[in-house]
Amino acid sequence: MPEKRYFSYNEIHRTVADLSREILASGFDPDVTVAIGTGGFIPARILKTYLKKPILTVGVKLYGDDNTIEGGPSKVQWIDEVERKLKGRRVLLIDEVDDTRTTLAYCLRELLSHQPAEIAVAVLHCKDKAKLDQIPPQVTRYWAGQHLEDIWVVYPWDAEDIDEHSRRAGA
Repeated sequence: MPEKRYFSYNEIHRTVADLSREILASGFDPDVTVAIGTGGFIPARILKTYLKKPILTVGVKLYGDDNTIEGGPSKVQWIDEVERKLKGRRVLLIDEVDDTRTTLAYCLRELLSHQPAEIAVAVLHCKDKAKLDQIPPQVTRYWAGQHLEDIWVVYPWDAEDIDEHSRRAGA
């Protein structure tokens, strides 16, 4: 079984705060953020505290119930009136982890088809390993809160027993 790394809510919040400072310092000012569900929901909400931008959500399924990859990504939920909400706007796509990059690249291609003025990416964690897909060349801004080895990342929002999770996270 691969090594596991447990993150606390406080660690996540601090990482998102640092990400927000990097994004603001870069001069990128998104009109809207798009959270990839479900992992990107909480990071996107924390980021809203700092960027003060509205959040849209998309749901994409890649993993089955047994945590194995099921073919390619597929839409579970998408943005209503997507053209009106994205065309000509600056978009920040948010997820919790850039692991295989499959879901991230799929969402970027789908969002780019709606002609945003610019699209950028922010992830809490990027696993430093070979990726199965590439970020489209139109996407030139990418922020990762932390770079990690290829380990199993365990987030507090996935915990059935938050006290045990917090203990393992050292919180």
